[in-house]
Amino acid sequence: MSVLSLNNISFSYGKTLVLSGVSYEFEKGRMYCIIGKSGAGKTTLLSLLSGLAVPDGGDILYNGENIKKIDKYKFRSKYIGVIFQSYNLITKFTALENVQLSMDIAGVKGKNRKQKAMELLSRVGLEEDETNRRVLHLSGGQQQRVAIARALSYDADIILADEPTGNLDSDTQKEIMDIFRGLADAGKCVILVSHSPEVANMCDERFELRKTSTQVIKKESTIL
Repeated sequence: MSVLSLNNISFSYGKTLVLSGVSYEFEKGRMYCIIGKSGAGKTTLLSLLSGLAVPDGGDILYNGENIKKIDKYKFRSKYIGVIFQSYNLITKFTALENVQLSMDIAGVKGKNRKQKAMELLSRVGLEEDETNRRVLHLSGGQQQRVAIARALSYDADIILADEPTGNLDSDTQKEIMDIFRGLADAGKCVILVSHSPEVANMCDERFELRKTSTQVIKKESTIL
């Protein structure tokens, strides 16, 4: 069963039609890349998937339930983790404090939340001394890792990321994509927006948006 479904979605900005007739199924354990030229509606689609915007027509289903019937705050703080292109971290806080704050907002219970936050940051490749640095003093790649850890802090089923490697060098891009690959292999549904052909080729499926239509390109698996 699909964890997230798009059923004939349409969306407009004023009189400008951005998306029309978009349907697709997203499953756990797979990594997807939404591609397309500027203006094709990639970031708009990500906003719709995260519940930050509401479609003009059609339905978005989470585990078979229309997200219109799910409390938006609950949906974004428990079921779906969003990694923004600009990271949206609180720069005066440390990496650890950013993740802990996300856990507080999501209502994560337990006495060992600091330890869990430390484990998440370690999982995405931050050293212990880096977790205690203010975000302002971290590199772009390190900030991206904090953003990923924050999105994982409440164990969401779905991870959405807008241009997650757009500002990173090729080596760091590979490291970040390896993290996303590991999340998909562990059962998460990972959906990325990217202009990068390299990123698209690392995903299981590429979903191409065009200004007049949509096209899905499914990658074939190679069994060695």
